[in-house]
Amino acid sequence: MTGLVIKNTGYWYTVKLGDGRLIDCKIKGNFRLKGIRSTNPVAVGDVVDILPNQEGTAFITEIHDRRNYIIRKSQNLSKQSHIIAANVDMALLMVTVSHPKTSLTFIDRFLASAEAYRVDTVLVFNKSDLLDDDELRLQEMMMDLYRTMDYKCFAISAETGFGIDAIRPLLKGKTTVLSGNSGVGKSTLINLLLPHANQRTAEISDAHDTGMHTTTFSEMLELPEGGYLIDTPGIKGFGTFDMEREELTSYFRDIFRHSHDCRFSNCTHTHEPGCAVLKAVEEHYIAQSRYQSYLSMLDDKDENKYREAY
Repeated sequence: MTGLVIKNTGYWYTVKLGDGRLIDCKIKGNFRLKGIRSTNPVAVGDVVDILPNQEGTAFITEIHDRRNYIIRKSQNLSKQSHIIAANVDMALLMVTVSHPKTSLTFIDRFLASAEAYRVDTVLVFNKSDLLDDDELRLQEMMMDLYRTMDYKCFAISAETGFGIDAIRPLLKGKTTVLSGNSGVGKSTLINLLLPHANQRTAEISDAHDTGMHTTTFSEMLELPEGGYLIDTPGIKGFGTFDMEREELTSYFRDIFRHSHDCRFSNCTHTHEPGCAVLKAVEEHYIAQSRYQSYLSMLDDKDENKYREAY
């Protein structure tokens, strides 16, 4: 039997069969021994083969080849990865200029990882209703920055509904993973798009202006207009995984554009003479924040290579 993994609680997986039935599944005992260096070898969005048992549940026996996935380094186990979602058409990265503040480095790391695994990303700037004039100007500057790289950017308020009508058509008929820091309003957006979802929301911590985790597992939610929205737990950091240093340039759209003019084909854009990227940074054609994000990812340690397994 073959089905789609629509929910992952960390121990149990809910699989939707072709006839619409849902069945709770576990991973077969020796499944983890296949060299899958991940905290979750099976992810929401995976197509799997299952073997039902007498208890009315089933074992997952095989994962079908993935079209793509979004992955990051596990926070607790640095030598392992964590797959956020598999087989997605798009990622909706929700960010906030304030309450809490999403760092540019976090945005850049997510975008680069999505580029590496061929996942289109849309940036959604939430809580626009809470921003003062200076913060609104900063938000517009951030949106302008990423639009120059051909990323779609939208300003919304999931609390009031402002800007939501521009988001709905993007989701129709697609499998979209919703991601972002804790507290940026993912659950509020889901409740607006899917009133029956009843996702829990939490207040922002006053002490640190940071969000508290309200989603503790990943789940695929069916949209009324067709398609799925994958709700994921909030993440505080985005450690990149399985990125070769020499490939990294191609995951930064703005840096890649200028890299063609570098004197050396293997230029790392850090010190080489005739580096067109360094010149573009100096002349402000590439934002300093983007270049710093590139340097920080260049320094990431790649202890294990995830693609060798799946």
